[in-house]
Amino acid sequence: MDERILSLMVPAVALVSGLIATYVSLQNRALLAEVRQELAELENRIILRINGQYVRGAECKLREEALESRIQAMLGRGEKKRAASE
Repeated sequence: MDERILSLMVPAVALVSGLIATYVSLQNRALLAEVRQELAELENRIILRINGQYVRGAECKLREEALESRIQAMLGRGEKKRAASE
């Protein structure tokens, strides 16, 4: 009778061990997928932030150039008016 119990316990222990290993493996995959998703989201946020700063910098440069050209145009008009009045 002891041999029957022993012959049933060994496969049962192996089955339980296999099920536990499968469960742990699935949990590990789920955790890895979650970490990868969070990394992708973080990467997207960083890229968007860098692009936003770059665009803002470029916009500031364009505004500055436009303002300079307006000032030069106003100065040119003022000089023309002075020359015309003299």
